[in-house]
Amino acid sequence: MADRSGGRPRQRIKTLTQAAMNADVTVNQLEGVLDGLGDTLTDLNNSLTHLNTAVDRLNGGLDHFEATLGRIDDLMGRLVTVVTPIQAIVERIDYVVGVGETVMSPLSLTEHAL
Repeated sequence: MADRSGGRPRQRIKTLTQAAMNADVTVNQLEGVLDGLGDTLTDLNNSLTHLNTAVDRLNGGLDHFEATLGRIDDLMGRLVTVVTPIQAIVERIDYVVGVGETVMSPLSLTEHAL
């Protein structure tokens, strides 16, 4: 390396020493940043692991919910099968009661007139 300090080797050595110290400080700062980044990435990885676990549990819950809805749907189909004949019976009874009321209305008028 050529001496360009113009005959001031001592000043040149001081300048190079200061530059080396500055570089050392910069390297230390960079190591600190990288260590912090490593910790942050570790924390992020842990968070993602917990998130994946939560999503897996949520998926399991949704699968269970879907199966429950399927069972309810099946039950509703069977319930409709049972209710439809009962509804027809109720409609016939309503018709019979209506006919009975129609038949009884003249008798009721006679009763009230007496």
